Amino acid sequence: MNFALSPEQVTLVRRSHALLAPQAQTTALSFYDTLFRTDPALRGLFKGDLGLQGARLMTVLGMAVACLEDLPSLAPVLQQLGARHAAYGVKAVDYGVFGAAILETLASVLGAHFDDDTQAAWAALLGWISRQMLSGAVVELVAAPALA
Repeated sequence: MNFALSPEQVTLVRRSHALLAPQAQTTALSFYDTLFRTDPALRGLFKGDLGLQGARLMTVLGMAVACLEDLPSLAPVLQQLGARHAAYGVKAVDYGVFGAAILETLASVLGAHFDDDTQAAWAALLGWISRQMLSGAVVELVAAPALA
């Protein structure tokens, strides 16, 4: 299935992402605070340095923003990322929690710049990212027993 944001949504995501870029590190740490407050059990999935993981998160979001006019080109990268996350223990239900925490963080960081239309554009993008990652996770989970 093809997916694309409307030109207006692309503009909204790009504009809001440009406001986030200078505060990427604090945005990422705010995301993890929100995530762990929302679901403390998810803290156990994160074994490494949250600063480094936050930088990776912001890199993936930046890659998605850079590919907004050609999102399918990013799908293989996201599917591989989803497969790795499945191996780390991330479950399908966790993607909804992650997405909601990202949206809450964006609302907090961007304030008035995160209006309803901007939120809807980010929600659409994050939903697509999640679907791509989940498709990679399914492949990992199906293949894993065969490898054991």
